[in-house]
Amino acid sequence: MATLWSKGTAATDKVEEFTVGNDRILDLKLARFDVQGSKAHIRMLESIGLLSSEELESLDAALDRIASRIDKGDFRLEDDVEDIHSQVELLLTRELGEMGKKIHSGRSRNDQVLVDLKLFLRDELLTLKKQTLELFDKLQTLSEKYKEVLLPGYTHAQIAMPSSFGMWFGAYAEALVDDMYMLGGAYRVVNQNPLGSAAGYGNSFPLDRQMTTDLLGFAYPHYNSVAAQMSRGKTEKCVAAALGSLALTLNKFASDCCMYMCPNFGFIHFPDNLTTGSSIMPHKKNPDVWEIMRGKCNRILTTEAEVSMMCSNMAHGYHRDYQLLKDVLFPKLELMHECLDMASYMLDYIEVNENILSDPKYKYLFTVEEVNLRTLGGTPFREAYKQVGIEVNEGRFVYSKGDTSSLKASDLGHSHIGSLGNLCNDLIREKMKEAALLIL
Repeated sequence: MATLWSKGTAATDKVEEFTVGNDRILDLKLARFDVQGSKAHIRMLESIGLLSSEELESLDAALDRIASRIDKGDFRLEDDVEDIHSQVELLLTRELGEMGKKIHSGRSRNDQVLVDLKLFLRDELLTLKKQTLELFDKLQTLSEKYKEVLLPGYTHAQIAMPSSFGMWFGAYAEALVDDMYMLGGAYRVVNQNPLGSAAGYGNSFPLDRQMTTDLLGFAYPHYNSVAAQMSRGKTEKCVAAALGSLALTLNKFASDCCMYMCPNFGFIHFPDNLTTGSSIMPHKKNPDVWEIMRGKCNRILTTEAEVSMMCSNMAHGYHRDYQLLKDVLFPKLELMHECLDMASYMLDYIEVNENILSDPKYKYLFTVEEVNLRTLGGTPFREAYKQVGIEVNEGRFVYSKGDTSSLKASDLGHSHIGSLGNLCNDLIREKMKEAALLIL
């Protein structure tokens, strides 16, 4: 196998198979970022005299050709090539001869894989930002559309107090703001340049690390070369934490949808072609999309713990264990993209039951409203609570505002921030705009 570290001896096939594992497949996701990092690196090498302008021009053009192959899907790691870095250098050497080998001056595979990962994860976070904003917009639109439609609220899985579809949709929209903060925090950790830290201790070449930082669009370099190498694992952990935050939001929303679709609730409905049936029960409409999403989000939630365990108990500096982080994180990023995309798709077809409260089982939904009305009328709260409780126990409770089946959210007179009559969707939108600025 072609390796950048070969000194004339080779590992056995059994050792290579065990140590390389799935890495060659996962490395294809890093291909265009490896070329991007190499293009910045050679420009810097030319600026400090380690490449001539002619060599820079030839190498840059050859890297562009490799990038074109990657974009067209006409790029692969050859069978005897260890990783993406080896493949790119091999292609350059085949085309340009010894000149191709100069590309590795001043860097190690350690900082090369780090910069590839940073660029890749930065791109992933930008995509997640876009998907999260799309889902946020749909939730806010639904919140405004259905802000007057009352919905039973539950605590301890028991009927509790009036809510609304506007409040339900809006709650998940605001929850995504928290997730955007997490994505922004991960982005700031990711958006630092490790290139030039080499194997973790810098080197004797007069590298211009600020130049590659600027060329690659990073906010800062990792100034300390050891700190740059220590970012491996921590970077993945921060991204995993952000994924976990998003997954928790989607998991809870999926659970709500599974429950609300159940005929015992009947709060929401989806067209038949978005649900599945039973092999023996003709009436069934199963929420398979939401159940699979719930399960996938649970898998995503395990990522941070797995990354943390994998990175524990290692002294500073590079260890081969880090290679396995791609096996953990990359598939979960794919799952997150799928879940965000599917949640957004399903919301395009959600149907809301606007006549829920006509069911007599919700006759006690307004007991708290009645207690508050009597308190506002001058009855001490504890006395009003006792009165309503007795009426409920004796089966004679009636909400004093009359028929509850036709009530709208605005009829209840809730006015404080975040209540049924004041959802603050405009303020939540402003909060999301500020959160999204953390990822630029």
